[in-house]
Amino acid sequence: MIKLGGVRACVFDAYGTLFDFASAAAACDRIPQDRRAALTALWRDKQLQYAWLRSLQGRYVDFWQVTGEALDYTLDSLGFADEGLPDELMALYRRLSAFAEVPSVLRALRDAGYATAILSNGTPDMLDDAVAGARLEGLFDAVLSVDAVKVFKTDPRVYQYALDRLGLAAREVAFLSSNGWDAYAASDFGLRAVWCNRRHQRRERLPGAPEFEIASLAELPPLLGIG
Repeated sequence: MIKLGGVRACVFDAYGTLFDFASAAAACDRIPQDRRAALTALWRDKQLQYAWLRSLQGRYVDFWQVTGEALDYTLDSLGFADEGLPDELMALYRRLSAFAEVPSVLRALRDAGYATAILSNGTPDMLDDAVAGARLEGLFDAVLSVDAVKVFKTDPRVYQYALDRLGLAAREVAFLSSNGWDAYAASDFGLRAVWCNRRHQRRERLPGAPEFEIASLAELPPLLGIG
């Protein structure tokens, strides 16, 4: 049974949804295994905080700079003083691993006639590198960066930019994000939001309500009546 009727395109957040941001620290031998989770969590938290605060201040810089500044804070806070570590981790961030189900889900969507796209805070070159590193070339109709509108999610201009580029109405777009705040904001904007709640987080107390909550992108095709 089709539960997401009327959808013509599936738009995906990148980091945490398609690409595993924990894979950068996991691939870095200089980080002890028992400290990788803490580094990843703080890096991600500061990355998002800096993006949101810069949006509020009207002081946009691209996501590559934000990511680097968040990493500097993280390494300083956790007491990592290895001179070459920031460059190594930033290089690894450009080649994050995709979650295991991602390639097959994208192929299934495209075989069924759905358009596919990325909508991310990441810069165009960050996203190009991530797609290439995960060998997902040719599986997206568009790779869209907030750099085009110079403000980060969850500003409504970001979601409108995706609609403008795809030439679709909000109700024709399923938006997939592992970030609850992103899924809720997309829903509040009018997109058909699906929260890919990989980490089994509690519901957000924010405007909007995702239409569906799933634990893996593998659960998306059945919502569209595929398979």
